[in-house]
Amino acid sequence: MLKIMAARLKQGHRTNRFPEVVPPMPDRFRGRPVLHPERCAEDCSACQEACPTAAITKPTPGTMALDLGRCLFCTACTEACPDHGLAFTDEFRLATGAREDLVLRQDETYQLARELGEKAMALFGRSLKLRVVSAGGCNGCEVDVNVLGTIGWDLGRFGIQIVASPRHADAVVICGCVTRNMELALRKTLDATPDPKLVIAVGACAISGGPYLDQEEQLGGAVGAGIPVDLLIPGCPPHPLTILDGLLRLLGKVKN
Repeated sequence: MLKIMAARLKQGHRTNRFPEVVPPMPDRFRGRPVLHPERCAEDCSACQEACPTAAITKPTPGTMALDLGRCLFCTACTEACPDHGLAFTDEFRLATGAREDLVLRQDETYQLARELGEKAMALFGRSLKLRVVSAGGCNGCEVDVNVLGTIGWDLGRFGIQIVASPRHADAVVICGCVTRNMELALRKTLDATPDPKLVIAVGACAISGGPYLDQEEQLGGAVGAGIPVDLLIPGCPPHPLTILDGLLRLLGKVKN
C-alpha cells in the first residue's frame, strides 16, 4: 500500500484541466476544415470525386459546401485537390444541435451546440447519466466515449456518468449506422429510458451512415432512422475532446 501511495504522489495530478485549459492536440489531428473555393478552377471537381461519402458539394460556381455529418476526415479530398481549396485545421469544436448546422460553408459562422433550455437544465444540468448503444459500427466511437471515463479525462467531475441500464439514464448515446438488426434493440432502449430524455449521435455513422451509407442493411444512423437528436458530434471517430466539448456545451459549462 505504501508503494502504491508513493507511486501516486510521484505521478501527481493526471487529469487534464479542460475546459479551463485546452490540452494540446496531436500533430496528426484533423479538425474542422476551412474552405477556399476561390482558389479552385471552375471546372475542377477533384475533391468531390475523391470524397467517399459525397460530403462535398459545389452549389454554384465559385462556392463549396462540406457536410461534416458525412465527412470521414480522411483527407482524400485535400490529397486530390491541386489548388488547396480546402484544408483541415486543429479546431476540435464540432458538435452542433441541428443536422443542418453541420453543413460547413465558406464565410459563414459555424453554429456550435447551444445550452439546453431552462427546464432541461434544471433536470440535467447537475447530473447527466448516459446509456451508450452500439448500433452497428466499427467500435471506434464507443472507444472514444469510454476514454472519457479514464483518469486523463474524468468525466464524472462534470456530473456526467455512463450507466449500464437505460432505466437509470437521462440520455441515450448512439454510435454506429443503426443496422436493421439493431433497430429494434435501439428503439427498445429509447423506450426504456425515462422521459424527458436526450439523444446524442456520436460519429459520422450515427449521423448519416458514415462509410456504410450506401448499404441496404443500415438506416443512415439515428437521423436516417427518424430518431430526434439533441446533440450531433461529427467525426470518424470524433476525438474525446470533441465529444466532451459537445456534452459540456449542452450543459452550459462551455460557451466560448
